[in-house]
Amino acid sequence: MQIVKTRFEGLVEIIPTVFHDNRGWFCEYYTERAFSQIGITTRFVQDNQSFTRKGCIRGLHLQLPPAMQAKLVSVIKGRIVDVVVDVRRNSATFGQYYMCELNDEQHKMLYVPEGFAHGFAALEDTIFFYKCSDFYRKECETGIKWNDPKLAIPWPIDNPVISAKDEELPSFEEFQRKSVI
Repeated sequence: MQIVKTRFEGLVEIIPTVFHDNRGWFCEYYTERAFSQIGITTRFVQDNQSFTRKGCIRGLHLQLPPAMQAKLVSVIKGRIVDVVVDVRRNSATFGQYYMCELNDEQHKMLYVPEGFAHGFAALEDTIFFYKCSDFYRKECETGIKWNDPKLAIPWPIDNPVISAKDEELPSFEEFQRKSVI
């Protein structure tokens, strides 16, 4: 397993060792021992999977206290550009975004600590998989509008399909006024 640190505290890309042979391939997606050796001791309590059609953007989503979530995200099939925004007020990277590509060829994962809004753009029809450190609670659900001009995220899709719910998310400025993070 290879770890790629980012300039965001706690946010890391994880590239698993993939074993190939004439039958196909195998990799360990998550093993508590290996993750704890690299400093990730998060206890995951829920796994989620979604299917997203090419040309869609999902996000930017997060949960507020007391149900904040760290996530371990990856792609089972397809290709996305994954985006996170640091909303931790005391962080040196507060209000900044990080982007990386996740796909079914590299098997790369992104560990997203608590305090980040998360979203992605589907470059192909994609099956997305993620582990969460807390259970989903509707009353703690929030987010930030995907195309907020203050964040200026260069999404790789022109005229994306966006859910009505995501279109109604607050701007980053509005989120800051209401947020307790």
